[in-house]
Amino acid sequence: MMQEILDKTTWMEWLGVFFSIFQVLLARKNNSNTYIFGIAAISLSLYVMFTSKLYAEFTLNLYYLGMSIYGWIFWKFGKQKNETPISFTNLSEKLKASGIVISAFVLFYLFLTHYTDSDVPIWDSIVTAFAWAGMWLMAKRKIENWVFLNISNIISIPLMIHKDLYLYAVLTAFLFLVAISGFLNWRNIIKQNNHA
Repeated sequence: MMQEILDKTTWMEWLGVFFSIFQVLLARKNNSNTYIFGIAAISLSLYVMFTSKLYAEFTLNLYYLGMSIYGWIFWKFGKQKNETPISFTNLSEKLKASGIVISAFVLFYLFLTHYTDSDVPIWDSIVTAFAWAGMWLMAKRKIENWVFLNISNIISIPLMIHKDLYLYAVLTAFLFLVAISGFLNWRNIIKQNNHA
């Protein structure tokens, strides 16, 4: 079984997972270099997701690429040419994030069912919808990004296994744990900043 898993895992998956691990660990530590590793991981994941017929995940990675570039600039410079602080979402941002989830799900589901040969349109769409909202919140440095990303992660693990992407399933389980830790770490940063 283990040999079969290793045989099905490409070097692009290994390298993509390697860069992804560093990316999420840097995000947890509130390090803007998270985006440099993210861009490398995303570039490799684009090919893997497309060849696995995970078209919404492929599109998600294109979105991640754009948001990574935007996020790096926003984290580094923000509105005041200073690093933007971590904060909680306000009502408007919560509504926008929910709107992203609903809109992305509907759009991806319609696209996948009408224009692709996807065999998992609902699953692929819901994972992608929550991840889109989570990445938008991360780029805005909102702590709730970890919650949205973890909803995506918990649904994505069985999807990756279903698609024989075992290394990505392990990565996603790892990302789930890091997101819990990231949420707690960011919450501590907010508390420290409020007491400073």
